[in-house]
Order: sequence, then C-alpha cells, then structure tokens
Amino acid sequence: MGKPLMNWSRGNKVLALTSVGVMLVSLDISIVNVAFGSLVAEWPESRRLLTWVFSAYNIAYAAGLLTAGRLADALGRKRAFLTGLAVFMTGSILCAISPTALILVIARVIQALGGAIISPSAIALVLPEFPVEKRSAAIGIWGAVGAVAAASGPTIGGLLVDSLTWHWIFLVNVPFCILAIVIGRGLLHESRDESAPRSVDFSGALLAVVGVGVLTLVIVQSDQWGWLSNRSLLISVLSVVSLLAFALRCNRTSHPLLDLKLFRLRFVTASAFSGFGFSAGFFSLIFVNTQWLQAVWGYSPSRSGLAGIPGPIMAALVAAPAGRAAQRFGHGKVVALGGIILCSGTLLLSATITETPNYLLHYLPVTIYTGVGVGLCISTISSAATAFLPRTQFAMGSALNNTIRQVGAALGIALISSILITAGKSGDPLSGFHKSWVVTSAIILIAGIGMLVLFRRPTSEQLAAADSVSN
Repeated sequence: MGKPLMNWSRGNKVLALTSVGVMLVSLDISIVNVAFGSLVAEWPESRRLLTWVFSAYNIAYAAGLLTAGRLADALGRKRAFLTGLAVFMTGSILCAISPTALILVIARVIQALGGAIISPSAIALVLPEFPVEKRSAAIGIWGAVGAVAAASGPTIGGLLVDSLTWHWIFLVNVPFCILAIVIGRGLLHESRDESAPRSVDFSGALLAVVGVGVLTLVIVQSDQWGWLSNRSLLISVLSVVSLLAFALRCNRTSHPLLDLKLFRLRFVTASAFSGFGFSAGFFSLIFVNTQWLQAVWGYSPSRSGLAGIPGPIMAALVAAPAGRAAQRFGHGKVVALGGIILCSGTLLLSATITETPNYLLHYLPVTIYTGVGVGLCISTISSAATAFLPRTQFAMGSALNNTIRQVGAALGIALISSILITAGKSGDPLSGFHKSWVVTSAIILIAGIGMLVLFRRPTSEQLAAADSVSN
C-alpha cells in the first residue's frame, strides 16, 4: 500500500508544479487585453504598434510550439520546462521595465517563446507520473487550471491595472516562476527520447516556424488587412508552401520535428479536429461576451472580468470528473455532451439577453451553465490527444495539440472581430453580437459532434505502448 500512495503523492506534486507553468502561459494570453488603454496613455504615438503586444505573443507562441516539443523530447523535458520558465520570467521582467513600445513588443515575443517551451514539456512531465487509466483525470485538472487562468486573465489584469499600474500584469509572473524553478530542480525527474539524436532538424524547424507563424499572422491581422487583400493572399500562399514543405521534410527525415504517423491514430485526428473547433469557439465566446459587457452594458474592464468568473470556476469543478467519465464512457461522448451544453447555452444567451443590464437574470445562470460545457470539453480533448501516446512522443503530441488549438483560437477571434466590425459599420452593432453568438455556437457544436464521430478508443497494443516505462 505504501508504494502506490507514495507514487500518487509524487504524481500530484508534479501535476501541481507543472500547472503553475500552464497557468502563467494561459494567463498571459488574455491578461494584457485590459491594459491596452494604459499602454496607449503611456505611448500615445505608438497606438498602432501596441496592437502587436497581443498579436506578437500569439504568433510567437504558436510558431514555437512544434520546435519546443521536439527539443523537449530530444534534450530532456525537465531541462526544457525549467529553461522555459527562466525565459518566460526574463520576458516578463523586460515587459515590465520596457522604456518604449517597440521593446515591449520584443519582450512579449521572448515571453511567448518561453511559454512555447513550457507547454509541451509540462505535459510530458505529468503523464509518466500516472498510469494510463488515470491520465485523463490528471489532464482534466491540468487543463482546468489553464482554462481558469485564460478566462480569469481580464479580471486579474483589470484589478492590477486599476489598483497598481500596467507593469504589474507582467511582474506578477516573477515570483511564481522563481518558486517553480526552485521546487522543480529538486522534484522533477529528467526524461527524454533516448532513441532520438541530441539535436533538432533545424530545416524542419524553420519551415514550421515560418508556416505556423505567418498563418497566425494573417489570421490575427485579417480585420486590418482584409481576408482577400493582396498582402493576406501573398502571406497565405507563403504559409501553405512552408507547411507543405514542412510535411515533406517530416516524411523524409529519420527524426522529424513532427512524426506524421501520429495522424494515423484516430484519437489524435479526432482531438485535432475537435480541439481546433473548440478553441475557435471558446476563445471567440470569451471575446464577444467581454465586448458585450463593456460596450453595451458599460462595465469597466475589471467588472467585466469579475462577471465572467463563475464560468471558469464551474469549468474547473467539472474538468477532473469529466476526465474520469471520459475514461469510462469514451472521450467522444463527453466532448459531444459538452459541445451541446456550450452551444445551447450560447444560443440561450443570444435569445434572452437585453441591452438593459441584468446580470443575475440574463448572464450569471448562462455563464454557469456554459462553464459545465467548457469543463467537459477542454481537458477531455487534451487527454484524448496525448494520454494514449507512447512516452517518447508526449511532448511532440502536446505541441501538436497546442499548435492546432492556438491557430483555432486566433481564427475564431479574428472571425468574430470581423463580424462585430462589419455590423458596427452598418449601423446595427447589436446584430453583430447576436450573429457572433450564433456562429460561435455552431462552431462549438461541430467540434463536439466531430469528436463523437471521429474518436476511437486506443487498441490494447496502443494502451500497452502508452503505459510502457521505457523511453
């Protein structure tokens, strides 16, 4: 009895530690949103450049994930995780002390690259600590932390900006990074893919960074450039060519940045499809809800953030039980149920909300209800993507999952932003919100149904490989 208890206790310690890294990365995707006004007040002549404080982080994070995942597998997941924390902390400090808007944007890129290193190495450190039958529940907790952090970013950012200054939305990361590095050096065990060379295919890495990076660039800039402008079309072609060349490179090299055989696994392809759609819907829902609270109901940034907190709390409460339910009933069924709940809740919000603020009647019940849907989906999709992989591919699988979801999130927000801008120009801005909710709900429903149709439980051979202790 003593040994399993000790193993369980250690597993939870590793889970808690790596969740700190996930929390910081997820938080900084959204925490900066509420500080834009303060940043413009600091550098009024750099308003256009300051929009890249958001875009640069998302682009660099998405572009760096695949390379970071392969580095973690080849050079060591503990080393990668601690290095990522150090880079992320350095970027955070540079953001806080930036003397110009340009340096702030550069510092955000450094911060994002640290985050890209943290994410795949973190999950690769967690999964070996749990037997395969318990990994879905563990990832449920791990993913819930990320979801709560992302959704709480506007609240925390608003409180810090209102009570202190914008510099603190970056400085708040520093003590968490230091604590995680100190504890991680003693707690974490090093692991790597012993069959892989201690180097990375840099030609493939360059193609991946260019392909994913410029794809994310054209998505996040679509509302300014236009989807069919010459600039957007040219960059889209560059992205497609780079990604096709990357796929060919991965197919021909013995130790590719991304093993394309992963897509032969039904649980990987199902989670890729569903994760892309869910992220597009989930992050666009956060965006449109926040815009409604501030633009229509007149909420302040901090108040609008606080208004959304019950949803993430409910998601966190549901995520771990959802992981256990997925292990018992199947990931496809759990995600489909979550998609139906989230879709119906979003449509209910669109149908019942009024221009006159009534938080207790029109917003609170719906955000709690949709929080259940988020909790059922967000971590269940991640566990489907990674829990059944061989241990040598934990970081690679996580990087693939995160890359797809990050691109999906960027696309969803860009799409909804375009809908709101078009409606505003037409003189009927409220129609843009309602159309956005309908589009978001449709995307989420498709993601849930797609998971139900595409997902297949891993075979006994795949489960045996996933539970193997050998690297």
